[in-house]
Amino acid sequence: MRFAKITERLQGLGSDKWAVHIEGKHREARGDKLIFLSIGEPDAAVPEAIMDVAERQMRAGRTRYSNGRGEPQVLRALSAMYSRRTGRHVTPSQFLFLPGTQTALYVAFMGTIDIGDEVLLPDPYYATYEGVIAAAGGVAVPVRADPDRGFHLNAADLEKKITPRTRALLLNTPGNPTGTVFTAEEIAGIGALCRKHDLWIVSDEVYATLTYGNTVFVSPFDDKSLEERTVVVSSVSKSHAMPGFRCGWIAASEEFCEHVLPLSETILFGSQPFLEDATAFALDNEFPEVDAMKVSYERRARALIAGINGSKAVSARMPEGGMFVMIDVRKTGLSGDEFARRLLAEEAVVTMPGESFGEGGAGHLRIALTVDETQIAEAARRIRRLAERVA
Repeated sequence: MRFAKITERLQGLGSDKWAVHIEGKHREARGDKLIFLSIGEPDAAVPEAIMDVAERQMRAGRTRYSNGRGEPQVLRALSAMYSRRTGRHVTPSQFLFLPGTQTALYVAFMGTIDIGDEVLLPDPYYATYEGVIAAAGGVAVPVRADPDRGFHLNAADLEKKITPRTRALLLNTPGNPTGTVFTAEEIAGIGALCRKHDLWIVSDEVYATLTYGNTVFVSPFDDKSLEERTVVVSSVSKSHAMPGFRCGWIAASEEFCEHVLPLSETILFGSQPFLEDATAFALDNEFPEVDAMKVSYERRARALIAGINGSKAVSARMPEGGMFVMIDVRKTGLSGDEFARRLLAEEAVVTMPGESFGEGGAGHLRIALTVDETQIAEAARRIRRLAERVA
């Protein structure tokens, strides 16, 4: 049988990148005891008050069809949240409610690029980015970020890769897998570059609420002059430990939302109203569980780094945001993939090799901060032991 070209474009861009994790799950099913640091799934429980709203609204009959844009109350909650953040009125018509950030990314690129268009991609990058770009017919153009500069990029790094076919930039801050948070100065320079070359900015901000120390999150969408070219994608998956709810959104100009609304309706004509109600409640309120989760991530990151640093074979630095730490294993002489596979086989620790996130992640491991400090400290001890054994 003949298959559509999109299936060819996506070959190797799906679950292949999670091969070490999948092998770990197979071993776990056989009874092996492993420490899983591979998937960015919050281990915190959904705040009870949010669960109560979801259950109450479901039982109240909020299980009918919704509209394609989103329920009025969740659009109002998004409007209020982004208006507070930007300092200007962001209207409810500047949002589309979608089932998670991944779907929002798909809609964003289907609405901004055509076959053969190029998308600049800071490298390392999240494992699904190549796929969402390729699905729309685009060509990912990685721009290598220097690990010795904390994986930060500036406008000059990006401009070297711009060609007449460049159409968009995919920005992720705080970054997955790097933990990098772009500064206000960097965002301003990148924004000016995108204005100069008339590029879209697709800004993945799913970790926006998770920054550490004195680090401040900055979005290009917050600059009014960049509003028309910025498409924000985000969700409550990480901010409120609600990944299974699949509740996300696009924030953009009214013009963008009007243009892509038929596309989003073609993919999924409306989400579950009771889940949209729960999301609206989550965005309108503050929760001690959410605050505690953020504190725990920071403590875990510090515990991991304390267990790693001092080694001559492996090193790590404190992330500026997000829920991951990148560990540098280049001095061992192994690739990230080789190290991750040996770590699983010899030390029963499951991680993501840096190569799953592009060439810029080579020689690194991504560690998800999704187990308690005791397990994090034990994992650090095993990582260091393997590194010093093979270096």
